[in-house]
Amino acid sequence: MNWLREFVPVAATAEQLADRLTMAGVAVEAVLRPGAGIRKVVTGRLLAVERHPDADRLFVCRVDAGTEELTIVTGATNVATGQIVPVALHGSVLAGGKTIKQSRLRGVMSQGMLCSGQELGLETKLLSPEEQHGILILPPGTPVGQSVIELMGMDDAVLVLDLTPNRGDCLSVYGVAREVAALYGLPLAEPDISLPPARGGTDLEVDIADPVLCRRYVARPIDGVAPGPSPLWLAGRLRLAGVRPIGNIVDVTNYVMLELGQPLHAFDARRIAGGRITVRRARSGEGMTTLDGVERPLTEDMLLIADQEGPVAVAGVMGGLDSEITDRTTGVVLESAAFDPVSVRRTSRNLGLRSEASLRFEKGMDPAGCLRAADRAAKLILALAGGALLDPVDAYPAPVRKRAITIRAGRINELLGVEVPPEKGRGFLTALGCEVHEDDGRWVVDVPTWRADLTAECDLVEEVGRLYGYMNLPETMPIGPSVQGGVAPAERTRRLVARTVAACGLREVVTMSLVAPAALAPFAAEEKALRLLNPLSEEQSVLRTSLLPGLVGVLVRNFHRQVRDMAVFELGRVFLPRPEEKLPAEGERLAAAVMGSPPPHWRGPRAAYDFYYLKGVLEAVFRALGLAEPEWVPASLPGFHPGRTAAVRVGDEEVGRLGELHPALLRELGLGGVVAALELDLGRLPAVGVVSFRPLPRHPAVERDLAVVVRRDVPAGAVLETARRAGGATLREVSLFDVYEGGNLPPDSRSLACRLVFRADDRTLTDDEVNRAVDGIVAGLAAGFGARLRG
Repeated sequence: MNWLREFVPVAATAEQLADRLTMAGVAVEAVLRPGAGIRKVVTGRLLAVERHPDADRLFVCRVDAGTEELTIVTGATNVATGQIVPVALHGSVLAGGKTIKQSRLRGVMSQGMLCSGQELGLETKLLSPEEQHGILILPPGTPVGQSVIELMGMDDAVLVLDLTPNRGDCLSVYGVAREVAALYGLPLAEPDISLPPARGGTDLEVDIADPVLCRRYVARPIDGVAPGPSPLWLAGRLRLAGVRPIGNIVDVTNYVMLELGQPLHAFDARRIAGGRITVRRARSGEGMTTLDGVERPLTEDMLLIADQEGPVAVAGVMGGLDSEITDRTTGVVLESAAFDPVSVRRTSRNLGLRSEASLRFEKGMDPAGCLRAADRAAKLILALAGGALLDPVDAYPAPVRKRAITIRAGRINELLGVEVPPEKGRGFLTALGCEVHEDDGRWVVDVPTWRADLTAECDLVEEVGRLYGYMNLPETMPIGPSVQGGVAPAERTRRLVARTVAACGLREVVTMSLVAPAALAPFAAEEKALRLLNPLSEEQSVLRTSLLPGLVGVLVRNFHRQVRDMAVFELGRVFLPRPEEKLPAEGERLAAAVMGSPPPHWRGPRAAYDFYYLKGVLEAVFRALGLAEPEWVPASLPGFHPGRTAAVRVGDEEVGRLGELHPALLRELGLGGVVAALELDLGRLPAVGVVSFRPLPRHPAVERDLAVVVRRDVPAGAVLETARRAGGATLREVSLFDVYEGGNLPPDSRSLACRLVFRADDRTLTDDEVNRAVDGIVAGLAAGFGARLRG
């Protein structure tokens, strides 16, 4: 809050401001008060440090606490004469409510305690390695006897923001200050970037080899710097923001990143070989050691900052160890650039490196702010580390231009449903940094370059609504014509199919639309599937062209968990590439897969899940949709058993496939027994027919069994269809109940036994009528297939 108030004089409390920001779309997740409850902790100088006479691991320190000298016994090993450290006086309270009192330690009276960072409520990650196991060492020159909480800025309030991805401009104190100034109608102060004249030119050169991935690169050289610890105010603000202080130069780059939102990096000027910086993609086989000391291999899609000897930084992610700032650094080169957000995100993920800088680059940087951030950092470095400025090098191939958006008259009031006076709406947009011009009753708004999320008229209306206050919008009922609700025909068909398949004993599952190429390959060629440019993993790298890989994966997972009897189905979309189009064609499909046996309570006729079970399921679907039974054509299809597979045809259109999976595929998957599967393209089915219902029959049926001998290669389905056509109007059902081969039959033939059911709606059939119908069926089978009655 104190940092924020340097730019905007807001008088609201932290809690009040949090509510106002949240209602304006900049959500505040929490308000923290890091120093709350800590009392009577002051700065002290160690006048003398001696070993305890009766304890090897304790030290006796004489401490100047400003108004008095104290004797304090400590076990910290990083104490030394002359240091300035936090001192908890008698009666003080530390983080967590711990109270400090005078006490005697091994015969020596201790009049207080030297404090570590954890005892002041600081997280371990915000401390140096030495301070993590000892007391907190304050910078030289820190005044003695002052409140540590005030000097470190811990008496401040911290707002924790939960920003939406489009508000990268609020990933900075100044960005939030800009919002606060607009919300409260307050003036906004600019950061101080006034600089003395540069000492002269520089020999440094910058070459952007890939202007698509780097839109601007500013190099700001500073000579004659003196690295050292940061002052307490700077280190304190960094810690409040969750950043560990390192040294004055590096801390300034982090400070400006938090203040203005522009990530910066500082190179040791002596370690830039050849005095030339090149922004380029990595070459094959290149690698570098990053600041965390890890040797990292680089790929050709990664953007690098390189000198004449090789990489010195991974653009937007992390610097290199060879060019880091050290105690021996005398000259620095500040980098302030605008890198492509997609490139930074991909590189950060592939290297497993996430940083505050990469977070901001991933949201998109404003190229127009690069030089200002470099100048702000130079201003602070000159104040804290000394040195002299050299002329900056600014490579800016294509300067960014402001976007112009037109708002039609009255559109703000139409969309918001409230009367916002024109001068007020214009004032809101101007407060956000927009330039508003009148043009024939319309507004032409030039959007500032830092608001890349504002691209259309409705975006500007939303900005006016945010600043006007959502809480001020009136509550009204929705207005519109009353229409009767209903379910779209396609969805009605989908629900009918799902209910029918579920009624057949299968359970519905939902699998991922992204699959592994290896899982898709047995059922569809891998090269036909669309591959993602940035997959999360190889197992989710291509868009499925079939539902079967996901269903088979469900069977495999359950089989290896001792679940051996399964019948599952899925209704989902597949994605088929179209060479002439950017987007694939999406089709709705039904798929099912079964293995093992039905449960004991299942009353179906089959004792095992197999080809015929799924064939019955598919027939039930066609009946439910009012469609004629499809044709089953023997086929050899990828992933299926070559002799136990059929293509499903409706007329001349192939609409699906049904069969047992190939034994070799089952062995590869580790599945035992028989697995049957089907897939039906719902988009290729004819229009759903009208399902009509008949009343229960009033007259009895007459059943006859008919066994005929045909050639072995004659399909049973063709025999049944011929019998159905030849039987006339009184033949109501034809079903196959036996197939016999061998015995006294010729070796190339088989016997098919059918059950015929005859019935008339208006009378009881006589034997003569049924006999004539049976004779017609026998004659039709003889003519069509050379069939003869079995003796």
